[in-house]
Amino acid sequence: MARKRRAVETVNPSVTDNKATPRYADPFQQRVGKTIESAGSKLDGQGRNILYGLGALLVLGIIVGWFLMWNGRSNAVAQTDLGKAIETSQAQITDTPTAGSTRKTFKTENERAEAAIAEFQQVAEKHGGDVRQKARYFAAVNRISLDRNAAAAELESLAASNDEVGKLSKYALANIRLDDGKLDEALTMFQDLVKMDDPLVAKDTINFAIANIYEKQNNKQGAADVLFNLVKSASEAKDLEGKPVTLSGTAQSAKEKLRKMDPVRAAQIPEPESDMPVGAPVEAPGGM
Repeated sequence: MARKRRAVETVNPSVTDNKATPRYADPFQQRVGKTIESAGSKLDGQGRNILYGLGALLVLGIIVGWFLMWNGRSNAVAQTDLGKAIETSQAQITDTPTAGSTRKTFKTENERAEAAIAEFQQVAEKHGGDVRQKARYFAAVNRISLDRNAAAAELESLAASNDEVGKLSKYALANIRLDDGKLDEALTMFQDLVKMDDPLVAKDTINFAIANIYEKQNNKQGAADVLFNLVKSASEAKDLEGKPVTLSGTAQSAKEKLRKMDPVRAAQIPEPESDMPVGAPVEAPGGM
């Protein structure tokens, strides 16, 4: 049976400009907020949602922040090289490139992945340290759709560290194990991540994955426990002004799943308080 693939949307890095030394730049700087909002509404409604599949695993918000922080301390050449490789990995897939456009295009996902991997490998060979590790990570996640075993082996090597690359690599590897039906291995990795103070990936997202694995293992009680705690915590969350926080897409999904799995426990979670004054008029649907 063919493996079902998940939808993917990708994000480009933002970099700062330097008059002395040209640096990589693209329209992402102008549309970053819109991109995150749009992608978040499609996948769970969070700024930190995971986009996994078709050879790419990027974390919205995390990748953006990652590069914003890294750009400030990286040399311009390394920054430019890695930025160009990422641009290739995000290039448009089309049979009919726009006339007069200088942007790269590819006919298939595999062609784009192969080109991106080659560029990331060049960056890894040319630069060391932090840049090399990031290039290795991106090469590995682009390789998932081409050579799953090789990608998993590289991610496993990268996941041995406890830095940003290590955490993202462990999350990517956990998803590979999950898709391959290796539930126990995937569960262990997700549990390791959720125990971290800052796993980079939103803990709600990780816990939701853990609940799904429990469900697949017919551990309905374990799944319900995780979902209950996730939804209860999200429902009780307040912002800096003490007002209720709107449930994220992941929390909403967890709430619906809990209602179907254990309606009695789901009913124990109060609905988030409304910040609308008591007695305030409610507008009729469609307006009047």
